[in-house]
Amino acid sequence: MNFANNTLALLGVSALVAACSTAPSTTTKVTYDNGIRQLVDKRCAECHGSDAPSMEAFKKDQEGYKAKKLGPRMDTYENIMVMVNGSDTGAMMRRLDDGANTKDNQPGNMHKYLGKDDAERAANLALFKNWVGGWNLKRAKDITEEERKSVLAPRN
Repeated sequence: MNFANNTLALLGVSALVAACSTAPSTTTKVTYDNGIRQLVDKRCAECHGSDAPSMEAFKKDQEGYKAKKLGPRMDTYENIMVMVNGSDTGAMMRRLDDGANTKDNQPGNMHKYLGKDDAERAANLALFKNWVGGWNLKRAKDITEEERKSVLAPRN
């Protein structure tokens, strides 16, 4: 194995160890109340907290809110569900995704905020994916009813 392969293998093992140590066990059902809310509070609230606009207000002045480093509110289950399986289905998944399943392999614009390093980002992305269930990068207009029904995202 060359240096690049060793490095990739080490990163993969690190991500797996981090995911196992920080995420709820596979026997624990990930819910908004037992994992996602705390993660959003820790990693997202600065820009998506109670001072942020609703999705409707954000869409009316996206550039203005972006200049203020504010995105749509994600401080409640109802607010986050707009981007998971509501009027903006898939928005959160596209922004948090690591790019592994995209044509250009580029991560979403918010992926870097999931953690301080690759291992923490991988663990937190795994937590979000476990919670969502039917992880889908499609926009609301393109998602099928079957794909919409595969989204779990339980509250508690």
